[in-house]
This record gives sequence, structure tokens and C-alpha cells, in this order.
Amino acid sequence: MLKAKDIMTTDLITVSPDTEITQATKILLDKRVNGLPVLDSDGRLVGLICQSDLVMQQKKIALPSLFNLLDGLIPLRAPKNFEQEIRKITATTVGQAMVTDPVTVTPETELTEIATLMVEKKYHTLPVLDGGKLVGVIGKEDVLRTILGLPRGETA
Repeated sequence: MLKAKDIMTTDLITVSPDTEITQATKILLDKRVNGLPVLDSDGRLVGLICQSDLVMQQKKIALPSLFNLLDGLIPLRAPKNFEQEIRKITATTVGQAMVTDPVTVTPETELTEIATLMVEKKYHTLPVLDGGKLVGVIGKEDVLRTILGLPRGETA
């Protein structure tokens, strides 16, 4: 059974929380990857920035609906969610737009579990941690290469 260590990309491309959104976007496009691990100054994984986080900046803002009851206004949607959405839409740095505490796998995680996470949870990029240290990243293309029996990093 294939494991994360067999398919992960080890040539890591990372950004910091202070990286500007425009620079992160350029890296994602130039390197043709869906997501980038975000590392702090000590090299610890603090987040993940994906194409979908950046596409969200172009999203139409949906104002929260209010319900009027006895001269009081009651929001029908949690104000916290609205605030988070506004923060992401107006972000100028990776730290403001990234997903904090991303789901990770270990080098020993089996391919079936990785594929299940990607399909059921709609994760497109999974950081691989070994003892808390980032050692690789698995993207959808890494999983697809297994279908063709291609070695890590090789394309058809």
C-alpha cells in the first residue's frame, strides 16, 4: 500500500504570514500548485494558503440578514462568520487570508486515507508533518500520478 512518503512532493515551496497576497498568487500560478504551506520564522507550519482562499477575494459580499422581533434586530447568520469573510476578502497578506491549523498527514498515512480526505473534505493540498516538521506536501496531482504509476515529481 502506498503511503504519503511515497507520493509527496519534497521540493517545498512555502510562504510566510507576511507574504503579500499578490506574491503568493504569483507563486501559485508560476509553480502550478493549488496550495502553499505557511511557515513562521521558526519554520513551524502555521497555516495553508490555497487558490480558493485567494479566489474568495473576488467574492460578492453577502450582507447578513436581520430579523426584527419586538423592535430588536436579530442576525440570522453568525456575525463572527461575516467578520471572518470580510477579513479574508480584504486581506493583503497571507496571514490574513490563510487557513489556520490545516489538516495534515504523516509520512506513514496511507494513500486511501489521503484520497478520502481529499474527496470527502474537499482538501486539495495536504501538508506532511514528521515530528511537527514539514517534510512534504501532497496535492491532487501527486495522487493522480499513482494512477499512471509515475514516480514522485514526474509528469506524463
